[in-house]
Amino acid sequence: MPSTPYLLAVLAIVFGITFALRAVPFAALRALRTSQTVRQLAVWMPVGILAILAVTALHGTITAHPRAALPALLAVAVTAGAHLAFGRRTILSVGIGTTVYVVLVNAF
Repeated sequence: MPSTPYLLAVLAIVFGITFALRAVPFAALRALRTSQTVRQLAVWMPVGILAILAVTALHGTITAHPRAALPALLAVAVTAGAHLAFGRRTILSVGIGTTVYVVLVNAF
């Protein structure tokens, strides 16, 4: 069993690294607030992440269950429509799209 000073040193190092990794983004944020690139990333990154997630989920669904392709594509269309119709509320549109998908898959 390692000695107590050794364990305390390891804990101090782990604490220091964790604290630094969490503090650095906030320290750098001041300089980045005025950056045009950061503003563009703030606009496009959520959309890109959701698009990658949707493509990955659809690919997995369609390859695993080819019969679920039509319900999946219809649910994507409903999700996009709900997103545009209800003021771009992501949680609401994803919830509606998921509900539509589950209902279509279980109904047919």
